Amino acid sequence: MSETMTLVTSEKGRRTLRPRPAGGAGDAARRTRRVLLYAALIIAAAAMLTPFFWMVMSSLKSANGVFSVPVRWLPEVFVWSNYVDIWQNSGILTWTRNTLVLSVGVTALQVLTGSFAAYGFSRIRFPGRDALFLLYIATIAVPWQSYMIPQFIMLSDWNLANTLWSILLLQTFSAFGVFLMKQFYETIPEELSEAGRLDGLSEYGIWWRIMVPLTVPAIASLSLLTFVNTWNDYLGPLIYLRDPSLWTLQLGLFNFASNQYDPNYGVLFAGLTISVLPIAIVFLLGQRFFVEGIATSGMKG
Repeated sequence: MSETMTLVTSEKGRRTLRPRPAGGAGDAARRTRRVLLYAALIIAAAAMLTPFFWMVMSSLKSANGVFSVPVRWLPEVFVWSNYVDIWQNSGILTWTRNTLVLSVGVTALQVLTGSFAAYGFSRIRFPGRDALFLLYIATIAVPWQSYMIPQFIMLSDWNLANTLWSILLLQTFSAFGVFLMKQFYETIPEELSEAGRLDGLSEYGIWWRIMVPLTVPAIASLSLLTFVNTWNDYLGPLIYLRDPSLWTLQLGLFNFASNQYDPNYGVLFAGLTISVLPIAIVFLLGQRFFVEGIATSGMKG
């Protein structure tokens, strides 16, 4: 077994490597800190997963067993029929389809517009570029509630209210997406773009053939964040989508619970569990790219 070496400087200035004594106080302190860190991480993970666990278990309880006192974490009898009831007695299939259309559509549009605008801000030099970029990024600080009424009037005048197009148009552009992609573009050497220009590529060709393939982690991060935000959006569909055939999952589940005199919360929690599963699957599949994209988007090469 190889020993841990340490660098020792003698009185004459000579440096030599000597074996480090094993089992010292320093090693014990490091092991203690590591154990405490792992324990804190386990506690934090359990705290975040507890609501999800309670939701899944509640989806398998009877109507009277969800809010029983004292709280029962596990159902006495697993009521699997809750999932059949929510599927048959509600429009969850329509809600899921509408939510999926909006989430995929908004994600594709934001990735396209965000990456393209970010390329212009990071690679194209024009007067007022930096000031325009700062002004555009400053819109992140403006709450949507301050201008949602003028937006609604504008889309109503265009006869786009109560259509899925209203949500798609509202979320086509994202200042955060432009910022994220621009930070990642700046980590790519300028020499690659110059080589593309020497080979006769246009700016569109450089963006598509050079920049986009090199920014897969950033695109994955932006896609994941946009998909999750659109999937969980409630206020936008509440304002614009009045037709029940256009409701999303969040809007449909809320109306499913509020329109019943005595709602079956076991069935409702089954619908909530179904609505969370796609997000969990997408996050698990894109977790590696998400972490890599977030970690490198703020670094300059």
